[in-house]
Amino acid sequence: MPVSQPPELVIDARNGSTRYLSGLWRDLWQYRELFYFLAWRDVLVRYKQTVIGIAWALLKPVLTMAVLIVVFSRLANLPSGELPYPILVLAALLPWQFFSSAMTECSSSLVDDAHLVSKIYFPRMIIPASSVIVSLMDWAISGVILLALLCWYGVLPGWQIIFLPLFALLTFALSLGVGLWLAALTVKYRDVRQVVPFIAQLGLYVSPVGFSSNVVPEQWRLLYSLNPMVGIIDGFRWAISGGLSPLRVSDLALATVVLSVTLWSGARYFRRIERRFADII
Repeated sequence: MPVSQPPELVIDARNGSTRYLSGLWRDLWQYRELFYFLAWRDVLVRYKQTVIGIAWALLKPVLTMAVLIVVFSRLANLPSGELPYPILVLAALLPWQFFSSAMTECSSSLVDDAHLVSKIYFPRMIIPASSVIVSLMDWAISGVILLALLCWYGVLPGWQIIFLPLFALLTFALSLGVGLWLAALTVKYRDVRQVVPFIAQLGLYVSPVGFSSNVVPEQWRLLYSLNPMVGIIDGFRWAISGGLSPLRVSDLALATVVLSVTLWSGARYFRRIERRFADII
């Protein structure tokens, strides 16, 4: 009598690989409990055994804002338009720190969680995505300082404030796209972790954080706007200031295209080498 074979269980790490972005959102939803657990764990670890705890999320933008005001306003004497200079800087600094913090955290996320990657299977994208959530929480907390500055200078947001969640979503998408690239590259090339802080520091000064985009000469504006943070930062300023800070629709459209390509290509590259993470790491 022939012996029946037990059914095979095949775990495919490239589930939905032909649709990279849809596969990303499906994995995040399907494993939402694990996603929530990893994100909450990262939040606790970030401020564990610190003296002032979560107040670091408030202190960091304040200190950086002070440095940028001295450099760009006092020394370089750059104009701020109709906005008070502290609001001009902080409205841009919050989305930039969200992006740079997420980029830095994502780059080392897989290596830091090597003990999970090498032992059990789950969609690896959950790890860098949870790092972005932690940076998003820091951004939300830092918004208290911006709200205080708006009240101090008497700048009231207008109807444009309804678009603020859209710009936050664009920042999240760009952070995740760049984070997927860096997380995957860091597994293969550990030197990437050393380069990321330099890129983040350089990006602070080449993005319109300490100055208005209007100071960029028109002949360089298109090339400058290839940096997707230009359109996103100008969008934040426009939404928060009630339209006092101008926003070019062309810059925002170009930023949306660049970040969409970044997110799609990052998800595609991550999926392509995901099955080899456990062996490499």
